[in-house]
Amino acid sequence: MTETSAPTDFNQAVIAEFRANHGRVGGMFEGARLLLLTTTGARSGRPHTVPLGYLPDGERTIVIASAGGSPRHPAWYHNVRANPRVTVENGVFTLEADAVVLEGEERDAVFARAAEADPGWAEYQAKAAGRTIPVVALNPVSAAPVERRLGDGLVVLHDSLRRELALIRTEISGSGPTLGAQLRVNCLTMCQSLGFHHTMEDNGMFPAVAKAHPETAETIARLSAEHKTIERLLDRLRDLLAGAEPDKGTLAEEVDHLITQLEAHLDYEEEQLVPILNRFTP
Repeated sequence: MTETSAPTDFNQAVIAEFRANHGRVGGMFEGARLLLLTTTGARSGRPHTVPLGYLPDGERTIVIASAGGSPRHPAWYHNVRANPRVTVENGVFTLEADAVVLEGEERDAVFARAAEADPGWAEYQAKAAGRTIPVVALNPVSAAPVERRLGDGLVVLHDSLRRELALIRTEISGSGPTLGAQLRVNCLTMCQSLGFHHTMEDNGMFPAVAKAHPETAETIARLSAEHKTIERLLDRLRDLLAGAEPDKGTLAEEVDHLITQLEAHLDYEEEQLVPILNRFTP
């Protein structure tokens, strides 16, 4: 839970740290899922950026307008009601997105998932003096990597995958006897993101590198084969999550196995390709 009614100076410090450290922030936000949301002021028309905690939800991202349990909606929520097109920074990509305020049963279901995963959301709702805390989906329209050398950008992306997997492992360890709905969504979203990243490499980056640098053929072949191994692990994880109630111990073992295989793969890819990518010209 990371949506607060923090003072502007505090938010600016978090924003600066976020941008300087590729989406990583310490202190009270250490290990939290955090993004930067830039909205257009409903009255001023000027851009306003705030750090927000978020929930993974497949292709979209969920943010909650809790304002720390205030009886009033936060300014960013009024902004997205007036101007739904927003900018989202996650440390790896800058995305243009459309903000959609969830209503009725969908809103209630997503908020219940959030409160099950972190009771702090329910505490905020109890404090909000009758205000129903809005839930907002951010639907991506376009995405561009944060400007940096190709190899450095690959490391930043890999590090985001490492952090998400480590966080999921911690969430599984700390979960109750049954798997919460949001944790299930977190796992499935991670599987989707990792599979998409490897597909983009197989269909784009790897062929381009192999064409420009024929000496990398053996490396590219190994990395492509490891993608197939990791995809099989992702399929096993998806199958387990598709069950009515996956065994927590088995799920933890599968995630541990995936992390072990993926860490070795990412380390090798960075060792072999980052120097080439940092001077790469297609």
